[in-house]
Amino acid sequence: MRQALILGFLALWFCAGQAHSAEPMRVGAAKVDVTPSIDSGSPGSFTGILDPLFVRAIVIEHDGRRAALVTVDAGAIGAQTWEYVSQRAEAELAIPKLQLLLTATHTHSAPFVRDRAFDDRIVEAIAKAVTALQPARLAFGTGASYINVNRNIIDRKTNRWWEGPNYDGVSDKTVAVMAFVDPMGTPIAVYYNYGVHAVVTGNLDLISADIPGATSNYIEESLGPDVVAVWSTGAAGDQNPVYFQQTYDLRQLRIEDYARRGEDISNAMPPGGQGMDRSDPRVALLMNQQKQMILSMGQMLGEEVLHVTRSGLERSVDTSAIMGAQSTIRCPGRQRTDQGRAGSPGIYVDAEPVDIRLSLLKIGDVVIGGVDGEVFTAIAQRFKAESPFKHTMMATLTNGMARSGYIPSDEAFGYHTFEVLGSRLKPGCAESAIVNGLLDLIEGVEERP
Repeated sequence: MRQALILGFLALWFCAGQAHSAEPMRVGAAKVDVTPSIDSGSPGSFTGILDPLFVRAIVIEHDGRRAALVTVDAGAIGAQTWEYVSQRAEAELAIPKLQLLLTATHTHSAPFVRDRAFDDRIVEAIAKAVTALQPARLAFGTGASYINVNRNIIDRKTNRWWEGPNYDGVSDKTVAVMAFVDPMGTPIAVYYNYGVHAVVTGNLDLISADIPGATSNYIEESLGPDVVAVWSTGAAGDQNPVYFQQTYDLRQLRIEDYARRGEDISNAMPPGGQGMDRSDPRVALLMNQQKQMILSMGQMLGEEVLHVTRSGLERSVDTSAIMGAQSTIRCPGRQRTDQGRAGSPGIYVDAEPVDIRLSLLKIGDVVIGGVDGEVFTAIAQRFKAESPFKHTMMATLTNGMARSGYIPSDEAFGYHTFEVLGSRLKPGCAESAIVNGLLDLIEGVEERP
């Protein structure tokens, strides 16, 4: 398989050479382990390590300009981490803050709070990628993977909104792939974008990179030990893994266990595996299946990425320009005053406005729009449809973490789901503000000399 992939990349390289006579850009990639130690002082309730966490970085250089695509196996990137990493990258590595995309995979099996040493490891990965810079070309392609599904559905028993696989709901199956090769056609790195929540292992209380980690590991194993596969979190705010039944079954077991103790959690969700009876053979079976499931879905998504690199790369991308931009939009805020996970309308009072950071990185004719929150799929689909560039994707949970909570589409604000009920945004602002804000950034960089 690896030989076939290299031959595919090689063909891409020769086509690129015929299409573009300009000096090639340079690309470097690296990954660094950021798995926390598990001891008495470990953050959260983690009891062990299922698989390691990494920060993966790709640095691109052309005509004296650098950009970086960086993704961390983390639940989120805090504002302090973003500021620290971006400042050091600019000062020490000549990567402008406007040309850095720092994304979280949003695995639910990693500590949400990390120390400064964690931030330093992110910078280390970027620095290693700079050290590895070499002549390269870039190509773009898209495929389709069906491991995600809309998770907002009307429960048949209660006729109320709840969480479940909605096969008719809005869902984007697109896998966008950027492939980087050296002059001999050997792969250097892959950057791929897909929208699915990394929640399969969330109640195991074990450190895990979940589906993103399993996918990147599979791609790297297939392409060779020196290749780095960087996950980009698509608009997954309303997207679950399609195979998620073990989680639903475990949830019901936990509800029944709590009910026997006199506590009703049917419209709530304790964090992690809190309250699970791990001595129950049924619980043990379901948890073991979850461990298997991330490998299965990682392989399926990874196979589609590999398929795109073999036969779906449309053409070499002109990388004559690397440009970045950022802005902040502000939407009216609200605060919920009642409780309940889903099913009924929430009660709210006015709250402080919510700021959302928008980022844009344009590499030739590839456009990546960044949003620092959990965005619903319809918003990203609208952005891609209205973008003047065919090769457009949205990277969410990027360059910080907005105070918004989930960012529903305008239509979804009519759903009484946990994402909508918990959103700190009032309806009617975020969708258009994000789409129009990113389009304005594209227009701005296009007007530069």
